Amino acid sequence: MDAGDVVVVVVLAAGGGSRFLGSTHKLDADLNGRAVLSHAVDSALASGVGPVVVITAGHVTTALPPSVERIVNDHWRDGQMSSLRLGVAAAAERGARNVVIGLGDQPFVTPEAWRLVAATDAPISVAVYDGKRGQPVKLRHDVWALLPEDGDEGARSLMRLRPDLTVEVPCQGSPTDVDTLEDLRRWQNNSSTSSP
Repeated sequence: MDAGDVVVVVVLAAGGGSRFLGSTHKLDADLNGRAVLSHAVDSALASGVGPVVVITAGHVTTALPPSVERIVNDHWRDGQMSSLRLGVAAAAERGARNVVIGLGDQPFVTPEAWRLVAATDAPISVAVYDGKRGQPVKLRHDVWALLPEDGDEGARSLMRLRPDLTVEVPCQGSPTDVDTLEDLRRWQNNSSTSSP
């Protein structure tokens, strides 16, 4: 595989988590013996799609596997696009032509969902669960320049702007977010590989 065939997997994990009222940041919170972020990162690694990069911030303390590159976003308050742009830059530095993006607070996205989205040959590919768009999303190199400069929507704004470039990929699993303490408690007893 040459560098142009490399697909870089990016997990966005730099948000403030202000809706979570637990004793830790939501990404560091325990979900069945592991941090919420660990579930998401482990799924990305298990997919075997490509190198995994986590865009995080100083307030997230979960340890990452040695094979994962951690990039700290000092401008996380500027919104999710600031993290997405760091992920795209990391992919470009590796010579990759595709980046697949997921969220650190979605512990139920399966490795297979990562693989299915990554394997789709389209400018923009998005996972769909029961007819509803979710994560992950793949962006081909020729749409990176179309991403907004800032904002808190990630790739959603680009998909709205260019529906003609977007392909939906049916996936199993769930894009459920852990945003609140109540969310966490709801899924405390679920397996990280099962759909909530």
